Amino acid sequence: MTRSTGEYADIDMTEQLAALTGLGDDRSRGETVARILASPEQWCPAVLTAMASVVFRDGHHETGAFWFYAGQLRARYDAHRCTDPSAGAACGALTEAHGPPINRWAFAEPGLLPGLVDRVAAWDAATASDYDPRWIALHGMNAFLGSEGPLCVPREQWPEIAERARREFVEACHGLF
Repeated sequence: MTRSTGEYADIDMTEQLAALTGLGDDRSRGETVARILASPEQWCPAVLTAMASVVFRDGHHETGAFWFYAGQLRARYDAHRCTDPSAGAACGALTEAHGPPINRWAFAEPGLLPGLVDRVAAWDAATASDYDPRWIALHGMNAFLGSEGPLCVPREQWPEIAERARREFVEACHGLF
């Protein structure tokens, strides 16, 4: 395992990784889910999609689907503001890891997906993202190659990128039905 250097070394994933561990532990799963749901703005998309998978498996299908799609949208936003285009592969990895049962269910429920996607976009627009968006950079080739330079585009561009990510997400999802 290589040691992170430069700006990569500044990315603190301690709480995010602890939440992922808690979601995988039978004894702490319920408490971890409750903690994530109490402050979803603090959790990176990897945590939101993993939590969504747990909630979905527990029978709360619509809630699980909502958080899965919220995690997908936030992952797209993070990928768009990351300077390493290869880091966007994390979006596909999250979908592969958590999406198949949720997507099968959501697509089988007539009329559900359009409203759900619109609710996700509205939630995203109204809710801050208070986690470190550079998490996604750890999944790109530049992290493995030890490339230097800023990991995200300038902060002034973020509102426009967020709006574009929401618009593209909604359009892509609405195009499926």
